Amino acid sequence: MTKPVRMHESWRKWLEAEFDAPYFAALRAFVRDEYQTYEIYPPAAQMFRAFDECPFEAAKVVILGQDPYHGPGQANGLCFAVNAGVAPPPSLKNIFKELDADLGTPVSRDPDLSRWARQGVLLLNATLSVRASAAGSHQKKGWEQFTDAAVATLAREREGVVFLLWGAYARTKGEAIDRRKHLVLECAHPSPLSAHNGFLGCRHFSKANAYLVSRGSAPIAW
Repeated sequence: MTKPVRMHESWRKWLEAEFDAPYFAALRAFVRDEYQTYEIYPPAAQMFRAFDECPFEAAKVVILGQDPYHGPGQANGLCFAVNAGVAPPPSLKNIFKELDADLGTPVSRDPDLSRWARQGVLLLNATLSVRASAAGSHQKKGWEQFTDAAVATLAREREGVVFLLWGAYARTKGEAIDRRKHLVLECAHPSPLSAHNGFLGCRHFSKANAYLVSRGSAPIAW
């Protein structure tokens, strides 16, 4: 008998059908073999950390990434985040830069970002694992179908969630979100290659908080 997926129960009950699907069985076998054969990030215990840190009913904001970081000691299960004490990668530096400019006050530079997750920010990568030094190595193995299902379920079952879609990939992943039920904010990716094409100056953080407050929810202390 296959062991149940270790994930926060609030999400697991919604995603049970995915766990029982043939594609997920194949994905699970692939990922298990990869962890046994190669150096894989993040550590296996942190693979579903985005869901564990932000229960289904608590999610107020969703930030979508693509792959986990593939360098040593970086990926920690939350998109764009790295462990405390690790130098922030360029995209995260630009996120902090935009936060400072948007909010008009210095923000924490703690790169772990779990403080956001605990307030209801789902920091979800499309692919939840990656081989060391091999960007994209776990793409098109089933993770995208699984995380698409998670986003679709949240968009269908909840109302008033803010979706921050940074870059073409995230925008594609969010195409099916009902804009009448949720706030969807789109702009360029925070990577240095594209941040000046619309990410810097987007003011997504203050816009997200204004929307949450307008619906009677507490704003995020970014």
